[in-house]
Amino acid sequence: MREPKLREVDARGFRRRLEPVVYDVYAAAMRPPAEQLPGRYAVIARHTEYPGFRALVAERRRAVHGFGYGFHGSPGQWWHDVVRWALAEVGGPEHADTWMADCFEVAELHVHPDHQGRGLGRALLTALCEGRTERTVVLSTLDRPGSVARRLYRSVGMVDLLAGFRFPGGGPPYAVMGATLPLAAAPSTPSSS
Repeated sequence: MREPKLREVDARGFRRRLEPVVYDVYAAAMRPPAEQLPGRYAVIARHTEYPGFRALVAERRRAVHGFGYGFHGSPGQWWHDVVRWALAEVGGPEHADTWMADCFEVAELHVHPDHQGRGLGRALLTALCEGRTERTVVLSTLDRPGSVARRLYRSVGMVDLLAGFRFPGGGPPYAVMGATLPLAAAPSTPSSS
């Protein structure tokens, strides 16, 4: 089976793909209650207007198999402000500034379960971060220490900034992770002779 191709799309192109991105890929990967999907759709659409927005999709024959996007984190953005405050609480304002003053925020990165385990998540993440001018990259993921997502993020040099973190409004605990850009290269596998 041929693998999907990664395509960088501008904000307009990404908005045109929002329906399969949210209702096919995001819903399959995250399994949220159906009533949350319209709200997620609206949030993602709003993110396309943020400064430095960058999106990639993994597509094959117009079917979206995975996607990722991020933007330059700035004061006044909900996630940015909540995380910055929490980092300042645990490590002081300098600690928060180290991670949040000039950051690329990876807001969403998902691969449809039917296409996981083929390196699409890693390809999306590294392509998203490639060439970014920000000093750091930050993201949040469900706080499941041995999960595939956590292993992926650690393999590119990300460290836990917050663990067991609960965003305002409830929900499961998250880990906030970060790395200095550029990301670390993927570990190489020994070649056999």
